[in-house]
Amino acid sequence: MASSVSLQQLSHRFFANTQLKDFKHGWSRRPRYSFNTDTKISIRPIRATTESPPFPLFQPPQAEESPSDLEPADPDFYKIGYVRSMRAYGVEFKEGPNGFGVYASKDVEPLRRARMIMEIPLELMLTISKKLPWMFFPDIIPVGHPIFDIINSTDPETDWDLRLACLLLFAFDREDNFWQLYGDFLPSVDECTSLLLATEEDLLELQDANLASTMREQQQRAMQFWEKNWHSGVPLKIRRLARDPERFIWAVSIAQSRCTNMQMRVGALVQDANMLVPYADMLNHSFQPNCFFHWRFKDRMFEVMINAGQRIRKGDEMTVNYMSPQKNDMFMQRYGFSSSTNPWDVIQFSGNARIHLDSFLSVFNISGLPEEYYHNSRLSNNSDTFVDGAVIAAARTLPTWSDGDVPPIPSMERKAVKELQDECQQMLGQFPTTSKQDQKTLDSLPQASRTLEAAIKYRLHRKLLIEKVIQALDIYQERILF
Repeated sequence: MASSVSLQQLSHRFFANTQLKDFKHGWSRRPRYSFNTDTKISIRPIRATTESPPFPLFQPPQAEESPSDLEPADPDFYKIGYVRSMRAYGVEFKEGPNGFGVYASKDVEPLRRARMIMEIPLELMLTISKKLPWMFFPDIIPVGHPIFDIINSTDPETDWDLRLACLLLFAFDREDNFWQLYGDFLPSVDECTSLLLATEEDLLELQDANLASTMREQQQRAMQFWEKNWHSGVPLKIRRLARDPERFIWAVSIAQSRCTNMQMRVGALVQDANMLVPYADMLNHSFQPNCFFHWRFKDRMFEVMINAGQRIRKGDEMTVNYMSPQKNDMFMQRYGFSSSTNPWDVIQFSGNARIHLDSFLSVFNISGLPEEYYHNSRLSNNSDTFVDGAVIAAARTLPTWSDGDVPPIPSMERKAVKELQDECQQMLGQFPTTSKQDQKTLDSLPQASRTLEAAIKYRLHRKLLIEKVIQALDIYQERILF
């Protein structure tokens, strides 16, 4: 590993290189994402792997943003962390139209061991234990402060985000606290894609009644909590934390979208904690990440590590997997983004038609067990770019049958394919708009709110997945049937 360099030293070098190579699109201010699509996350701790996947699951994405859209972070962004002993190695923070992202500032050759690119001390973080008794590291709440009574009134099983939001608001109000400075780099209300901040009109644009209903319940839950604890009779030192409900709901959305759940050890104490980790929360999401999180207990340090065996090129974006396996509706609930190539998304079929599983997998060169499907590129034509996360999702979600080496009967397979495609067409027909209309709407609303944009993309991605499955079934017929 290269010798450690402080952020104060790095900042001068970062600003000299504003051009990026092999750029991937991402929502750099969480909620944000890095998908291999025609466009660019409780988070469980991601464990180090002993080796990288043998074959890439997705094809390289096409960039939506050009490198010129990105600018180096403001110098103060580095200084506040340097003062508090935050360190980064071989990475730089850049800000584009959608917020911050973390990018490699040099080439990294694959090694057999994971390597560290960022370390954040416990003193900079906001953490609260998942279970009673509530424990905070660092413990910034004075004895007897009424904010602890508010936190203590929450449901231990469900209200982790409300507790973390209270802690965040308190940190903003505490004199000389690090988060007073770091808060300037968090997305504002207008920049957040969280559906907690969505209007009723935005929720209707989802074209998903279940998801809209869930978000209304979440909004009402946050509103009721604010009304209960921020009424006119509370002390000024509480009321000033969130004078209006919008600020509190914003804090909840930040807590949900930027929280990391990890088991941490402080001395002899081991506990599961909800954590807000500055700088590390700037990493975007990818279903094929090149980094993971690690807790270094000997000096209470949160580390961002590059996967063992991972090759990184200068300008590549550093990403983690927010949560897996989860469908798009769960990503929308928590982070406010979705993907048409989410390999874990699901299409609900209700008919009796089924296709032969092994034949479908062989046509698209998909290998592995169902929970670990990947595209075996060594068996594929290098020019074949059709297989992506949507095809992997189809392999998991299409009704299939398998009976050892019994070959499928072509006429029966052709009939099953036709029935499945007809059912997909019926699903598409139930939407009030088509995918082309959705894309046209997005193109015609360049100044749309972030929540409206996220809602339209969500319904678009649902349709694109179904259309991809129809195309995959067409190819299946052409290649396996005669």
